[in-house]
Amino acid sequence: MQRILGIDPGLQRTGFGVIDRDGPRLSYVASGVIRTDTKAPLAERLGVLVRGIQEIATDTKPDCAVVEIVFVNVNPQSTLLLGQARGAALAALVLAGLPVHEYTALQVKKATVGTGHARKEQVQDMVVRLLTLSGVPQADAADALACAITHAHAGHGLGAAAAALGTRSGRARFRGGRVVG
Repeated sequence: MQRILGIDPGLQRTGFGVIDRDGPRLSYVASGVIRTDTKAPLAERLGVLVRGIQEIATDTKPDCAVVEIVFVNVNPQSTLLLGQARGAALAALVLAGLPVHEYTALQVKKATVGTGHARKEQVQDMVVRLLTLSGVPQADAADALACAITHAHAGHGLGAAAAALGTRSGRARFRGGRVVG
């Protein structure tokens, strides 16, 4: 059995989701959102994220973590802030001693929904179905659970296809029809 912590980074809201994988079976453990005070100084907000993720890692004892790779937004300032939130999440996970794997939003959507251009509602619906949840998780928590599901399925079906697109976990990647890294 493997316990996987998924993180969907954000400065205002960072989603987290924890699942267990036992062979092909996935089971829900926990999920939620870490919120920061938008009026607080940046350093304080990043501290909230680091402490929150460390607390989640301590409480749930995952074997590994998955963080969504963030791409450039239209607004450079927003991109910079999001990158800092992502960096805080990565630092917290490394400080917790977890191996960290990374997937793009396209890879996560493709592995979870079957299309890389899925809407948030489609991701939420598939997370509910795949984990047989009784309710719909908040969008950021559902994205984090989808990250964990993607990693759980890496090497199997659509997860393998997403992984072949190039995960940054230190594992081999495919580029131009050949293995690199």
